[in-house]
Amino acid sequence: MIPAWLVTTLSIINYIAVAVAIVHVLRYRRDPRGMFAWVLILFFLPLVGLFLFLTVGNMPVKRRVKRFEKRTGKIASALSRQTAVVREQFDERDSDALEKDMQTLIDFACRVTGNVVSSGNQVILSHNAEKTFLEKKMLIQSAQLHLHLEYYIYADDETGRAFSELLIERAKAGVTVRLLLDAVGCWRLPRRHVNWLKDNGVKVAFFMPWKPSRRRFQLNCRNHRKLIVADGKRAVTGSSNVANEYLGSHPDLGAWEDTNLFIKGPAVTHLQEVFAEDWVAATTEELTSDTYFPDPQAVGNQAVQIVASGPTDVVPVMHQLLYAALSNAEKNVSFITPYFVPDQAMMLALTSAAYRGVRVRLLVPSRTDHPVVLWAGRSNYQELLDAGVEILEYPHGMLHSKTVAIDGRWGMVGSANMDVRSFRINFELTTLLYDDIAATKLDEDFERLAEESVLITSESIQAWSLKEQIYAGIARMTSPMM
Repeated sequence: MIPAWLVTTLSIINYIAVAVAIVHVLRYRRDPRGMFAWVLILFFLPLVGLFLFLTVGNMPVKRRVKRFEKRTGKIASALSRQTAVVREQFDERDSDALEKDMQTLIDFACRVTGNVVSSGNQVILSHNAEKTFLEKKMLIQSAQLHLHLEYYIYADDETGRAFSELLIERAKAGVTVRLLLDAVGCWRLPRRHVNWLKDNGVKVAFFMPWKPSRRRFQLNCRNHRKLIVADGKRAVTGSSNVANEYLGSHPDLGAWEDTNLFIKGPAVTHLQEVFAEDWVAATTEELTSDTYFPDPQAVGNQAVQIVASGPTDVVPVMHQLLYAALSNAEKNVSFITPYFVPDQAMMLALTSAAYRGVRVRLLVPSRTDHPVVLWAGRSNYQELLDAGVEILEYPHGMLHSKTVAIDGRWGMVGSANMDVRSFRINFELTTLLYDDIAATKLDEDFERLAEESVLITSESIQAWSLKEQIYAGIARMTSPMM
């Protein structure tokens, strides 16, 4: 029997904490739907609401973001010396080589991201999971000086252990190997696996670990990036993590469809910069020597822009880029995203493009590891269909690629989903491809998957059961927090 005085004391403490949390929501949150949802949760779910707010709300993030900016500001000033050669050597050629009618979008992207476009790159798209794994293996084995890896998920399974064996082999060969993992994404990675890596010479660090003793309660602001850089000259980035499911071994969802980019050329300097800034934020070790940033050499003719977005940005970079891209589209836009939870601004951009006569197509999975997210996206289907947006659902596995192709001339491949979490909360890594060959290949991949997908119609939505309709409504209510 709990004493009445204890119940009264806990209730008073709870209401005071809820009042403080609500004041914070009213002061700092921007999306009215998200604000309203958090106020309701805090008010109607005592204790549970506070726990959710502390772990997935935004309260401590501002302080951590400021510390992050101070740390990366120091390394960014040092790295500016290394990347100056990219700006000086390739800016003029980029401007001349790229089509004039794309210049508006390019200038916009440069202003929003602060990163220049670099030409002279070689970019190879990879969709096949087994081939991608073998190419990553060859990339790792090619490293002679230093090897940098950054992943959201790194599992203790056959795939993860195979990766670790490769890293250990390189470390024993005298290569400096650094592995940066997200603390939440890798929460199931056993300590013995981490110790195995460390004991064999691999430097392992975790991004923003959850430490209540240091007031780190947040599960937000995750490092969702996927990246390997070998010797500062060759890199791979995209959507796949290190786990069995990314090789098609998931027992329930089947084969996973991912898109990755193997890059050589000046763009790798910017990818190395992304890793260096994330590494110093996690470890305070600064990677600023010329060893890590060799003079960039032109190896191809593709123009590339690296976009590292996250909660430290003054503006939501990915949100702005997608909105601008849709506004500039003239003929067709193709989206592939595993998690589709658009906010009102993105819905307006999609529907406005369709009303202008642009063919807008959206491809999402019908089998997913997050059913609530799937139904939150489905709750927007009818509005999109009314505007003329074509929606397809891929039923043969987990569609995990995150790509955009516009007018056969411009493409986007990366780790960011089309949801609020990727737009504003997580640290993401995206590659913009100002290249008609790459954009055409993205369109071809879209067509390949579309042929195996189901076209969504108003009739199929009307055929939803009452249970599915209610589920979609509940998922839609929770979407501001996704």
